[in-house]
Amino acid sequence: MKQHTIIDSPYGPLTLVADEGVLCGLYMAGQRHRPPEETFGERDASPFGEATDQLTAYFTGELREFTLELRLHGTPFQRGVWDGLRRIPYGETRSYGELAADLGNPGASRAVGLANGRNPVGIIVPCHRVIGAGGGLTGYGGGLDRKRRLLDFERGTALF
Repeated sequence: MKQHTIIDSPYGPLTLVADEGVLCGLYMAGQRHRPPEETFGERDASPFGEATDQLTAYFTGELREFTLELRLHGTPFQRGVWDGLRRIPYGETRSYGELAADLGNPGASRAVGLANGRNPVGIIVPCHRVIGAGGGLTGYGGGLDRKRRLLDFERGTALF
């Protein structure tokens, strides 16, 4: 059984989705690859207390690493990429190629990019920390402006 809630953030409203009480989705307004609303289940904030607390602490700069239980639905390759994303330290970035090499598959940077784009739990699984080989910002389901703002925030250079 799925449930969802919507919380405010400095990056706009975030929709949190739980499957059997375990966080399985975090979606931004207008996000690419966002599932249809009717798949989110009933609106009920009760399963999201810890997620909301940790997100609030992250947005105030008090939390750098999330410790939430997640239920990530994807292929084994996608889940491997998403696990790799969680190992990128706060405030740091990796290129798609570096992430592919870290996963033991240096020729898979394009596949890593596709899996990164399908990350169902943005921010918590920090897909915003992946950049192009030349250091430029490339693709982000929540939009490049949000990606830039998240990276600036984590680097301590945010202007808001």
